[in-house]
Amino acid sequence: MPSHLFADRPAQPPEPGSVDALIKQTRRLRGDVDAVRRDAVVDDDDAQGRWQRALCDLAVHHLDDLGEHLGQLKEGMPPAVEAEPGDPALSTPLEAGADLTRVGSAEWNLLTDEVSWSEELFQIFGRSPEAGPLSLDELGSTLFSEDQPLLTSMVTACLVDGRPIDGEFRIVRADGRVRTLQMRGEPVLDPDGCTASMWAVLRDVSDLRRSQRAVRESRDSLQRQREIAQTEHRLAVELQEAVLPPWRGSLRFPHGSSGTLDVAAHYLPSATSALIGGGWYDALELPDGCSMLTVGDLTGHGVTATSGMAMMLGALRGMAMAGIAPGPLMGWLNQLLETSVQPALGSAVCCRFDPVRRVLTWAQAGHPAPLLFRHGSGRTLAPPEGVLLGATSGASYGQAEVRLEVGDVLVLHTDGLTPRSIEFSRADGTERLLALAPRFSAARSAQDVIRMVIEEFGEGEREDDACVLVARIGA
Repeated sequence: MPSHLFADRPAQPPEPGSVDALIKQTRRLRGDVDAVRRDAVVDDDDAQGRWQRALCDLAVHHLDDLGEHLGQLKEGMPPAVEAEPGDPALSTPLEAGADLTRVGSAEWNLLTDEVSWSEELFQIFGRSPEAGPLSLDELGSTLFSEDQPLLTSMVTACLVDGRPIDGEFRIVRADGRVRTLQMRGEPVLDPDGCTASMWAVLRDVSDLRRSQRAVRESRDSLQRQREIAQTEHRLAVELQEAVLPPWRGSLRFPHGSSGTLDVAAHYLPSATSALIGGGWYDALELPDGCSMLTVGDLTGHGVTATSGMAMMLGALRGMAMAGIAPGPLMGWLNQLLETSVQPALGSAVCCRFDPVRRVLTWAQAGHPAPLLFRHGSGRTLAPPEGVLLGATSGASYGQAEVRLEVGDVLVLHTDGLTPRSIEFSRADGTERLLALAPRFSAARSAQDVIRMVIEEFGEGEREDDACVLVARIGA
């Protein structure tokens, strides 16, 4: 940084037009960034939004500083360029009342003990010109005690060793306000090479450092939230994998019966694979020779949803093994969800298949009804009464029965399989499933039906995860 007192290093003044153009560009860019900052909607719980807003604030401070430096560079030049009519760039804070007091200069003469400050430096220190400038010793008294050794070492190195000054420190103004200043300067040598004086430029970087600190803090907060989200996602995946049935492919039971069930199921993740929900599927062979089939879903995502799913599925398995029928079983699940620590809503369908009579007894709680496919056509089973689990206390759940035939295909699914969209409604998704009836009837196994469902619904942009279970009645 060359000193303005060195006659042997003359500065070449910039062209007026080039500085004017830079000032104009800076004003326009500052206005654009400020517009983005004003339009940003920041939620207190949105770490990424706070980080983006902090970056905008930091960019505005940098552009303000750039505008101030260019304005000072232009001092002493011909009158400013006239603003073009209607030019929004010149209506920014840089043009109208911009704070140009954040950079000031000073010189301390060691031979005469004279001190000269610019008007801007008086304003930075909150000191009136009538009170006079501060000597180097007096300057140190305005600093934080922990910052005083830094100033002492910088001044000593400058005056004794001729080193340039470059450092930051905090001051306490007369009005009690704390400011952070950046000081840069050099010694001025006399003809004999001895230090005659020291000059410096002091810049108030308080707002800039505050913005940088806000960026760091919001970035760190965002990083912590991401790490927490990644950990919770991993735990949710591990819990889901531990709870859902481990079997892959087709499952057949009960063995040796004329009404053997061929069962297959599949979990379809959301489009991002980041939203692990509380969906489940399961099939059990019960002690009395019957079979239990179920799919369901809890509201929410992450560890809370998967832990709730684990609780519900565990209770459902236990009650089914105890011989509780689907309707009363739903009532107990509703009571369990009501009294759980984490309140939530859930939907479910539970079926009990008697292989001897080939009768399916089922109940539902606010859930899509099973689809029955027979002889190349499909239909939705008429649902019995049943509200969402956890929606109302003491709810009762009805049961329905349907007699199945050899070759029938039963499809149970969560509502995420046929999501709503601008183009399709839930009903449209059900119609798409029913339209697969001819292909389902030609399928040789439940696993073949699962593949057909995945081909139809597995490739789309899914907002939520989904579960599907297929049961085929064998001979």
